[in-house]
Amino acid sequence: MSAEYAIEAIGLYKVFGRNPKAAVERLKSGAGRSEVANLGTAAVIDASFAVKPGEIFVVMGLSGSGKSTVIRMLNGLLPPTAGDVLVQGQNVTRASAAELRRIRRASVSMVFQHFALLPHRSVLDNAAYGLEIQGVGREERRERAADILRRVGLDDRLDALPEELSGGMRQRVGIARALAAGTDILLMDEAFSALDPLIRREMQVQLVELQQELGRTIVFITHDLNEAMFLGDRIAVMRDGRIVQNGTPEEILTDPANDYVAQFVQDVDRARVLTAASVMEPPHATSPVSAGMRGALRVMRDQQVGTFAVLENGRYLGAVSDRAVIREVKAGRTDIRRIVSDTQPAVHPEDPLTDVVERSVESPMPVAVVDARGRLVGVIPRVTLLAALGNVPAVTRENPIIDVPATVPASVITEALEAVGPGSAAKEGGVA
Repeated sequence: MSAEYAIEAIGLYKVFGRNPKAAVERLKSGAGRSEVANLGTAAVIDASFAVKPGEIFVVMGLSGSGKSTVIRMLNGLLPPTAGDVLVQGQNVTRASAAELRRIRRASVSMVFQHFALLPHRSVLDNAAYGLEIQGVGREERRERAADILRRVGLDDRLDALPEELSGGMRQRVGIARALAAGTDILLMDEAFSALDPLIRREMQVQLVELQQELGRTIVFITHDLNEAMFLGDRIAVMRDGRIVQNGTPEEILTDPANDYVAQFVQDVDRARVLTAASVMEPPHATSPVSAGMRGALRVMRDQQVGTFAVLENGRYLGAVSDRAVIREVKAGRTDIRRIVSDTQPAVHPEDPLTDVVERSVESPMPVAVVDARGRLVGVIPRVTLLAALGNVPAVTRENPIIDVPATVPASVITEALEAVGPGSAAKEGGVA
């Protein structure tokens, strides 16, 4: 068995009732959930997925979909009727009671919906409880717990009792306890659903920040799609015991597997889920700075655009307008750097569309998508942005470049090309 994944669920079934084994056989033969009701209740049917180390994997579905049963099988609280669970390559399903206790202590911590704090222990001692179970000495465990409590903003409440805390604070203690235990994997079952919306959002943000800082693997159970979309690197959507789609938030939002998932995602705030990379278009209208004015004129003539990007050694410098090029040619100037504008809005591929919208409002030019190395990897015309936000097809050309049409007549561009002559960039064709 490989430990390539933090968790692997392989063909999991869980049937509650008088004859679960027979029910599984019928399910494997193609029977539906209702068809085995006389044998038992099929809570989970043939669920398979793999969770990569360091990612947040969300299992979401409505009440009765089987998601909470799945998470209880992951740490051995419920034995599967069929299938296997591997935690860091160790088979939990086939482990002895002693091995299961060791795996839980060393590898997996659980965060519950209703906090599950010890009422007569202080915040510090609650957070240190997992380390106490592991046999860590008092001073060391309290020091480690205090460090985690500081990270979750409770360093001023170390001596408080749970009853003295708000719901959000108590859930922070629960998360601190799981993190302090030092396990690589956190299982979180509807961990924020008991909190009011504002505190819930704060907890979601803090969980993402902690995960990025500490690199833990998190399996998060929720019935809230917006929460799933915000937290998840990948999401498994469950219905009637089955996983009906498993993918990134963008994949689920833009390519739902069936009508059930499509109905789920129709009210999601697409601007907060989709990224620039998911909607950008190829940056065909570009010219290297070395091509000079002749290269710029060729781009305008061939692409019939009014604005295009200028590159240097593959790096994005800025945008140039057709009017500026013609003005420079008429003045006899050849250095295109003089007219490269850095006012074209730019975003990173992973930036959410909320950032793209903000940049798009600031300029009539399309938004440039520039990677960490400064390379232009795409553009987002305004029409494409609006289509993505409205979940409708973009009505652009087959290879849309920008939504700023040419403003200078083609005849003027042709005259300008003749005026500048072949130039040193002629053999390049002037286009990157």
